[in-house]
Amino acid sequence: MDYQSIIDKYYPEDDELKRILLVHSRQVADRCLLIAKKHPELPLDKQFLEEAAMLHDIGIFRCDAPSIQCVGTEPYICHGYIGGQLLREAGFLRHALVCERHTGTGLSRQQIETRQLPLPLDRSYEPETLEEQVVCYADKFYSKSHIDRERTVVETAQSLEKFGPAGVQKFLKWVDMFE
Repeated sequence: MDYQSIIDKYYPEDDELKRILLVHSRQVADRCLLIAKKHPELPLDKQFLEEAAMLHDIGIFRCDAPSIQCVGTEPYICHGYIGGQLLREAGFLRHALVCERHTGTGLSRQQIETRQLPLPLDRSYEPETLEEQVVCYADKFYSKSHIDRERTVVETAQSLEKFGPAGVQKFLKWVDMFE
């Protein structure tokens, strides 16, 4: 798979949005690869990790998030679902699942229903495979709003409080697994 050609297809202009996407995605990919290197005991597919990390936010261009140069019409919470649709249509099912499952520490059906999130309830939005978990975990350390900054574990846990205590607990479990 040539992830760069997929990025170029949806982000043809060399503009600030593409720069933000590329910098953020590279940060996430590099952290994923570092985790794989630090944990040879984990059966991680390094090539897939890099591809999935580079594509996990491919759907942001269709969302309304002016602070990161996204001028689409969809709510930002839908960017993973949108990215999943794009990659599924291109034949990349495993990559599509990473897109759909990386928001917060994953979104449960109960969270979607309780918060009335505009996501279809016909699929799982919680990371299942090790690779899905690693990309989801690595993503939490980098914000597209503050692209030049890496959060600490404590700052990252605090940023997840909005998803509830279960999300923070899941993140801290990943800290034990991946650090």
